[in-house]
Amino acid sequence: MSELKLMKGNEALAEAAIRCGADAYFGYPITPQTEVIEYLMTEQPEKRTGMVVLQAESELAAINMVYGAASTGKRVMTSSSSPGISLKLEGISYLAGAELPAVIVNVVRGGPGLGTIQPSQADYFQSVKGGGHGDYKLYVLAPSSVQEMSDFVEDAFDIAFKYRAPVLILSDGLIGQMMEKVNLKDQKERMSNEELIEKYGSWATTGKKGRERNIITSLDLQSEKMEARVHRLMKKYEQMEKEDLRYEEILCDDAEYLIVAYGSSARISQKAVELARKKGIKVGLLRPITLFPFPKKQLFQLADQVKGILSVELNMGQMVEDVKLSVEFKVPVEHFGRTGGIIHTPEEILEALEQKIIK
Repeated sequence: MSELKLMKGNEALAEAAIRCGADAYFGYPITPQTEVIEYLMTEQPEKRTGMVVLQAESELAAINMVYGAASTGKRVMTSSSSPGISLKLEGISYLAGAELPAVIVNVVRGGPGLGTIQPSQADYFQSVKGGGHGDYKLYVLAPSSVQEMSDFVEDAFDIAFKYRAPVLILSDGLIGQMMEKVNLKDQKERMSNEELIEKYGSWATTGKKGRERNIITSLDLQSEKMEARVHRLMKKYEQMEKEDLRYEEILCDDAEYLIVAYGSSARISQKAVELARKKGIKVGLLRPITLFPFPKKQLFQLADQVKGILSVELNMGQMVEDVKLSVEFKVPVEHFGRTGGIIHTPEEILEALEQKIIK
């Protein structure tokens, strides 16, 4: 049976990792996500499920531990916050190039540089435009509640292993630190080595017994082979767009204006939609749950219905570029956002909609 608890988003995510049968977590503390490793250390999952939890000496060490463990077919996760994710990007690019499944969590804080420890969504570009080097993308899930911080962990592992690719959970300091009720799923058993070999033995380094070597690498010195590898990655991303796009439409059926927002901004924007409708303004909310793949077709279709779109973000305007590309100039698209750790209010969002779109 599921268990109802009052938890912080970071704690719920950590507990979900234990309960979904993760094999290992490697991380390094940084505000505002330090509760993830603190919770795991306190819970001692090695006694509950055998899950390994290790604080590495740095973010670079942690992501390369993930690379090694993922190479063996284990379910492995790491987490950090913005400057820490920047340090991990080389390793994330290697994971993508070597086609290794892993779950990476970014509880975003304000930047650039060390920035602030308050919430932000300023890592959108870093998350959906590659971030590291080379032709690759990350499948990106954006939770907007503590419940989704929990639920998306197992979802992220499922997607990671479906495509043999790293998956990013893009949260922020608001969702990570807030406390809400959360329904925790039942405990799942970790996969045995025999089960792992049966499922992933065709590619994982599980020990060479009666088969050819499995070689994990992102390096091909022959250009033709490297090009073929990149083309294989692109086909995976096309398949993600066809089969695993996720989004939510709220009050869009009769909407004359549209707000697009994800994560914590989507929660606040939902209240702004309520305030607008009380004033007789028909506003809807489209919430991308996956930032890659992005709901391009849905936005293109809604652009035939609405008179204008406001992209609401905790940054100076990043997702708005994808919104503009999606609607192909059919309607005006404007951005509203706060930065530096300041969180916009529903009233501010409604005021921006009236001033920038409705006029």
